[in-house]
Formats: sequence, C-alpha cells, structure tokens
Amino acid sequence: MVWLWSGDVLADYIPTVFDNFSANVVVEGTTVNLGLWDTAGQEDYNRLRPLSYRGADVFVLAFSLVSRASFENVQKKWILELQHYAPGVPIVLVGTKRDLREDKHFLADHPGLLPVSTSEGEELRKQIGALYYIECSSKTQQNVKAVFDAAIKVVIKPPQKQKQKKKKPKPGCKMNIFSGRSFMCLK
Repeated sequence: MVWLWSGDVLADYIPTVFDNFSANVVVEGTTVNLGLWDTAGQEDYNRLRPLSYRGADVFVLAFSLVSRASFENVQKKWILELQHYAPGVPIVLVGTKRDLREDKHFLADHPGLLPVSTSEGEELRKQIGALYYIECSSKTQQNVKAVFDAAIKVVIKPPQKQKQKKKKPKPGCKMNIFSGRSFMCLK
C-alpha cells in the first residue's frame, strides 16, 4: 500500500499482517483525510480481512497487469468476498505495474508471459460493475494520483443510485484496496 501512495518501490516486498497510514488530500477543492489500512491478502488471514470492510464507502480492487493469476483472482476471490461482506459498495478497478506490461527486458526475462491488456481490464470492470478502471505504475507514478482521485470522487460525488443511499456526505472516506498479496483499506 505504501508503494502506491508514496512512490517508494521496494525490490523485495515483505507482506504485512496489518499496517496503516494517514494523509490529507485535496480533490476538487475538498480536503479528505485518508486512513489507509494494509492487511494481509494471504489465505491465513481470510477471517481477519472482512473485519475492516465495515463502513467502507468505496473499494479499490487492484491486480497486476503482468500476472494472469492476479487478474483472475479479481473474479475468483475478491469480488465474491466483497459481494458477500460489503454488497453495494462501489468499486474502482486498478491494473498495477503498467510500466512492466511493455518493458522488453521484463518480458524477455519472463517468456510466455501474457500481460493483461487495457481492453481486458475494461471488460472486467464491466463484468464486476466497477465505476472506473485505471492502469497505473507506482514505479513511474503514472496515474497513481488518478487512482486515489477516482476513489475519493466516488465518495464526494457518488452516482445517483449511491447518492440516494447516503444521507450526508462524509468529510473523510473509507476505501478498501486489494492488490496481489496484500489488502489495503483507506478510511
């Protein structure tokens, strides 16, 4: 989670069981306090993860553009879990590691790798009912701000259907982010 927010790309990622981070951001003139919660995505923590879903305003569901398994887990695991524990909460779908999708050296080192295309990501967005699909790279920082901006906009200016459910706009928001090995929650 910190890699997406801070831009610090770690060569050797060490999964966390629980971590958090807080920041104030301004989106369309509105200051929002984000509390990011990073909890483990491994099976050992399947019972812990849902505890952080309560009160979420939006989920950011992320997969790696250079991992078919990560892409397939959106439908096989994550969307099912969200529908069960947090039905009706809006979703922003994010493809990560955009820089690697066309990196000739990376692709040469991984023969047979079939990166996920933009059209496949957009099709998955439609299938799961996500409001946005964004591809980003924490390494180059391409579209990283757009990920957070889109999620915050869903809360600040919800679609009409969502607006009817909410009585008052909240000064902050809670978002859940899923990514490969880890789960992150922004509050």
